[in-house]
Formats: sequence, C-alpha cells, structure tokens
Amino acid sequence: MRKALITGITGQDGSYLAELLLEKGYEVHGIVRRSSSINRARIDHLQAFEHGENKRLWLHYGDLADSVSLVKLLYQLQPDEIYNLAAQSHVRVSFDIPEYTADITGVGAARILEAVIESGIGKKVRYYQASSSEMFGKVQAVPQTETTPFYPRSPYACAKLMAHWLTVNYRESYNLFACSGILFNHESPRRGESFVTRKITIAAARIKAGLQKDLFLGNIDSKRDWGYAKEYVEGMWRMLQQDEPDDYVLATNETHTIREFLDVAFGRVGLDWHDHVKFDDRLLRPAEVDLLIGDYAKAQAKLGWEPATRMKGLAELMVDADCAALRPQ
Repeated sequence: MRKALITGITGQDGSYLAELLLEKGYEVHGIVRRSSSINRARIDHLQAFEHGENKRLWLHYGDLADSVSLVKLLYQLQPDEIYNLAAQSHVRVSFDIPEYTADITGVGAARILEAVIESGIGKKVRYYQASSSEMFGKVQAVPQTETTPFYPRSPYACAKLMAHWLTVNYRESYNLFACSGILFNHESPRRGESFVTRKITIAAARIKAGLQKDLFLGNIDSKRDWGYAKEYVEGMWRMLQQDEPDDYVLATNETHTIREFLDVAFGRVGLDWHDHVKFDDRLLRPAEVDLLIGDYAKAQAKLGWEPATRMKGLAELMVDADCAALRPQ
C-alpha cells in the first residue's frame, strides 16, 4: 500500500486529492493546523477511512511554519509521495499580510523540501509542489506555457514563484523526484467562500432564495482560465507517476471574464446580475492580473490529462450545489 502525505488536506484541492488517493488504495496522511475551531468540513465525509479495520486516513497536527514538526513527521511516516498544497492562497489578502504569505507559501516550501533531505527520504519520495498561474501575472505571452517567463503581480505570486524555483533547485541539486504543477484557476463547490467564483455562486443562490439582495465585487473585467478542481487533482497524481520529474501547466486553454461567469451563474437561477452586483473599490488589487489563459498541451501529451469541464458547466454545477445547500435537509 502506497503512502501519501498531503499538506493542506482540509482545503479544496486537498480534500479532492485525498478522495482520489483513497479510491486508488493509498494510505493517506494529512497535516492540519491546531486551532480553537475545527475546519474539516471538506473531509468530514471521509470519516469512514479514519476508523476501524478500514482505517487509511490519518491526520497529524503540524504547520509549514514549524520545520521541526515536518522533519519528525517525514522521518516517522516515510511517505512515498508528498503533495504540498498548503498556502495562504488568497491573492488580495496577500497584499494585507505579505510577510505571513511569504513565510507560509514561500519559505514553507523550503522547510518541507529541507525536511525531505534531513529525514533521509529523498531517494524514495516523490514530491509535488502546487505552483500557480498567478506567477505569470503581467503575462509575457498568450497563451501561457511551461516556458513562458514569469512576472508576478502580488505577494502571493512572488511567494509561489519562490516555492516553484526551490522545487526546481532541489530537484537539480539533490536529484529529487520533484514536480511543480502550474495550475490555472480551478474551482468547485468546495472553493473557499471568499474567492470570487464562490462569492458569485453563493450570492446567486441566496438572492434567488430571498436571503440576500446585493453582491459587492471589485474588477469584473479580468479574464481567467477556469477549470474544475476535482479534475485537476488527477493531473497532480499523474505527474508523480511518470518516469522522470517535470513541471506541467494544467488549464483549459479558454479565458473568460468575471462578467461572463456572472452571466452563467445568475442565469442558472433566472436572474440578471446587473440588478444585484455593486462595485466596491476596496476589493481591487493594488496590481491587477488582467489575462490568464493556459496551454495544457504538454500535460495532454505526456500525462494523458485534459479538462472535461469548462467554465459554463463549472459555474452551473457550483450554483446548483449552493442552491441545494440552502434547501431543508
């Protein structure tokens, strides 16, 4: 039985990845932060794997800010695969807490990569780093590929770029099997409620139900490449099953404005978003990323991966899920 460790297991991607690995027969370990409130709603449905004879899911307290806990955990577990998904991942918030974002999202990757070396598992383990399309920022080419120059436009993107290049550096310096997945925006009903797509789908559902009147947004003209998170974690796993480590873009090769996402989401419940969406300049970023569109040709050719869900289908399934969540159980 292969053993995988996931940082950020309670997040959107971590929960879908845990599901996938458990389906494939893995023993799955996740790092969770200690807090006064429990934040495990995305993995509550996996409790059947936490108990009894079928126990294959283990949660461990730890933090990417604590290198000692990482070394101890890796030495104890001896995992076959590590998926580093943990981060302070909100781009707008990263302007408010740049030091924390750099420490967790950037230096955190250094800590776990160094823990791989210090725990002595470097020769056996396969490591995945969650890189981001935000690293392209002020894009230097359209569409963006694995070789497009980076131009980060936020503290979050700068921290992700640090983690990305550290992964390359440790791969070349220590001969680690280390891959980076440069994932473009990927959403789902499990997306955090502060992210724009989920803010939109929740608002559409609540306004339709008479529970909310308005939705406040910032820049709705920016263009993004949106895919379905559940499909993207399959690409992560495939990267670590290859003969040689490499970096891959996962995307849909389509770009849409937030206005278009609003059209689909509100249209799904028979509403016109123009009647409800208000502008709030506090939600603008100090430096904007205007256009992201990724070319996934390399992932398609080498991994056999391609997206099945595009923006329209994604927005509709998210709205449907948020509407269902409001109905009496």
